Amino acid sequence: MTANIIDGKSLAEQLKAAMKAHIQQKQVEGHRPPGLAVILIGEDPASTIYVRNKREACEYVGIRSFYHPLPATTTEATLTALIHTLNKDSAVDGILIQLPLPAHIDTPTILALLDPHKDVDGFHPYNIGRLAQRRPLLRPCTPYGVMKLLEHIQQPIRGKHAVVVGASDIVGRPMALELLLAGATVTVCHRATEKLETYVSQADILVSAVGNPGFIQGNWIKKGAIVIDVGITRLADGSLSGDIDYDSAKKNAGWITPVPGGVGPMTVAMLLANTLTAYDRFTTFDTSSPHPPCRAPSPKGEGMQD
Repeated sequence: MTANIIDGKSLAEQLKAAMKAHIQQKQVEGHRPPGLAVILIGEDPASTIYVRNKREACEYVGIRSFYHPLPATTTEATLTALIHTLNKDSAVDGILIQLPLPAHIDTPTILALLDPHKDVDGFHPYNIGRLAQRRPLLRPCTPYGVMKLLEHIQQPIRGKHAVVVGASDIVGRPMALELLLAGATVTVCHRATEKLETYVSQADILVSAVGNPGFIQGNWIKKGAIVIDVGITRLADGSLSGDIDYDSAKKNAGWITPVPGGVGPMTVAMLLANTLTAYDRFTTFDTSSPHPPCRAPSPKGEGMQD
């Protein structure tokens, strides 16, 4: 058998087109566009490219991008002050802090400073907590994108055995929570897991996010499994590789994501979707004027209903 290819790039384009139409309609009604503030500290080449791609995606759908490039020497105090300013800015619906941060800045402390309703990466303890309590709001973008891919191919999740390889705060752990929410039985494998091949071979749904090219062999894959490759590594020859040996895996898998063109475009699309969710749910509009400005919501506008 040869696996069906899950085209994340195509789905991401469809989602962005729908978001663009929604934003255009909001502006026809006289409302301001959504706003996303992007903070980049230092000049890491990969981070710079990621930020550029996200800002271009914002421009395409009609989200206003507020760019804040800062030197690598930026202090935690300076970054804290900027975050407080953006939290109060009524034109900013989402705040993205491009990771990783320099070693002298404590990442968990900084992420916890964000207004949870502007945390469009979905990393704030409040948003992770809501996901854990089965009441998701702003969701970590990569796991959210994976769930959209699974929804798109219309394959059953409930009752299936899902195996997540990697237990990072950014992908692995929230990915397990998303799959639990969808009714899967979930196993999380990590650096201390013994006999990894045994777990992988049991997976009806496999999600790998370790960043180790070709780490998972195709003969480990269960016949007909859904294989989602989150890992992406640039090789010495300039090509990109996922965690899974793609050529051998697609002979066993029923569905598989390519690298690139699978999960990556969906991560960006879900960042935009979270920004639009924050805009729609946490912004109120003054309708007394022909071109109503936005104003910040009161605490009662939190949107706790599910």
